[in-house]
Amino acid sequence: MTMKFGIALPQGTMMEFAGISDPIEAYEKMTEVAVIAEEVGFESLWLSDVLWSDRENFLFECWTTMAALARDTSRIRLGQMVTNSGLRNPALLAKMASTIDVMSHGRLTVGIGSGFPPLASQFRAYGFDYPESAAVRARQLEEAIQILLALWTQEEATFEGTYYQVHGAINQPKGVQRPHIPLLIGGNGEKKTLKLVARYGDAWHVFGDAATLAHKFELLKQYCEEIGRDYASIRRAAVAVCVIADTDEQAQAKVPEAAKAFGGGLTGSPDTIRKQIAALEQAGVQELTLRFPVLQDLDGIRRFAREFIG
Repeated sequence: MTMKFGIALPQGTMMEFAGISDPIEAYEKMTEVAVIAEEVGFESLWLSDVLWSDRENFLFECWTTMAALARDTSRIRLGQMVTNSGLRNPALLAKMASTIDVMSHGRLTVGIGSGFPPLASQFRAYGFDYPESAAVRARQLEEAIQILLALWTQEEATFEGTYYQVHGAINQPKGVQRPHIPLLIGGNGEKKTLKLVARYGDAWHVFGDAATLAHKFELLKQYCEEIGRDYASIRRAAVAVCVIADTDEQAQAKVPEAAKAFGGGLTGSPDTIRKQIAALEQAGVQELTLRFPVLQDLDGIRRFAREFIG
């Protein structure tokens, strides 16, 4: 099996901290999952760029948490699934990412997307604009990507866009990785997002069942051919909720309600999960990010690693 595996940390997006009243306890439990994931051989750790799950449960902010993870771990790669471009000025985001790439000794991937529509209320509650038009959001995303790349590669970056402008911006240090920090673009849009992936992405994060993914990967390949881009140079990543148990029935019984909305995933016995992984790999997925929805499911994480990582 050539598939690589990452873990989406339990940061509160699926209300993993329900019942915990101490935010320090919640944070340390999340960190423990990160440390164990690194110890047992997972390739990467990922955070979501979400501001809350509900009124009662904790949710830790993506980029400040990422900075701490850069120092709490030593080998595993770090990324976002994905940063919402409209929540941060892209020039400042480039500077933040460069700093964390140095802090992590070159282990950062910057994931970015135009913003998932269900998050519109969170944008507006925090005072950020969320354009209703997907086309506008895609144009904003492209300008943000161009600014990121400019600040990571140019001595002084100048950009005059419709939505963003920078004028002689200096970014030192630019990070550790060359030619620049890897850029992962997230989103399922076939007309706008996929073309941005073909033009700018080092990796693409997408979600769906095996048939959906195979269709989208084929579209990406076509877009790459149109612009002369090597399709194989773009790493293809997907996400799946994971619950592993001795039997399929035991695994299904352990799936929390908050996780069922994500749909699909890797749920069942090791043999069942092995078949599910094979189908995703056949569709073209190269890296799979797993959400273990039960907080502190360290036994499940370790068992998955024994079965599928070695």
